[in-house]
Amino acid sequence: MTHIAFIGVGNMGGPMARNLLKASERVTAFDLSAEALEPLVGAGAAKASTVNDAVKDADVVITMLPAGQHVRSVYLDNGILGAGKKGALLIDSSTIDVDSARAVHAAAEKAGFDFLDAPVSGGTGGAEAGTLAFMCGGSEKAFGRAQPVLEKMGKRIVHAGGPGAGQAAKICNNMLLAISMIGTCEAFVLGEKLGLDPQKLFDIMSAASGQCWSLTTYCPVPGPVPASPANRAYSGGFATALMLKDLKLSQTAAQSAGAVTPLGAEAAQLYSLFANQGRANVDFSGIIEMLRGIR
Repeated sequence: MTHIAFIGVGNMGGPMARNLLKASERVTAFDLSAEALEPLVGAGAAKASTVNDAVKDADVVITMLPAGQHVRSVYLDNGILGAGKKGALLIDSSTIDVDSARAVHAAAEKAGFDFLDAPVSGGTGGAEAGTLAFMCGGSEKAFGRAQPVLEKMGKRIVHAGGPGAGQAAKICNNMLLAISMIGTCEAFVLGEKLGLDPQKLFDIMSAASGQCWSLTTYCPVPGPVPASPANRAYSGGFATALMLKDLKLSQTAAQSAGAVTPLGAEAAQLYSLFANQGRANVDFSGIIEMLRGIR
């Protein structure tokens, strides 16, 4: 049994930690929200009063936090790197900026820890089902140590490269997802205006050159894909605020790297407009309503 400290057990971290408990691992959890901790403690996790208390005896530390500044603070500011058990494996599954990930990598290496940036794809459904995809950045050694742990929470574990590569892969993927979702929504809006039945248009596009994940797995109109959030008034799923966060990260990275991403920039503008209409907590596929002119 591995002793795992899990820091940040909200909508994503909570179900991920529960899957570790189901795999008979020993989990000590910390979160600023007592409400987030309650169901995990009820499932068998130990509750820590501070981050440092959670990690002091842990063999593996996993963090799932909102942004780069939180990750830097938890690891660097008299945090995990000072309080963690020597030789512990550190895994950050937050989605953050590449520069922050690389800064923590460097500090962890200097302190003698193996560190992996391992953001996830698959949303809350994947976290619950244990089917997440992990995009990992770090040394071969760190990846090899982390893989058996990550396999208890996900189905696809990919080593993307060195420090920060996991974060880079995640923001590239989500920029493409945002662009493809907007394109899929535009196609349905145009089809509606031209009098096409959405189901028939889906049947055509899903078997033609326009086929993509945003269409066949996450269709933004009700009916064709029963599991998509469109059938639940765009509740649940992947919130617009989270998609906008990833798009902003992609544009910051593009500027830093000198990459030209005009469609990514436009997608960020459109999702910012949608979020500012009071739709930040709506699933990102709900942007079809804005494109129809519906608030």
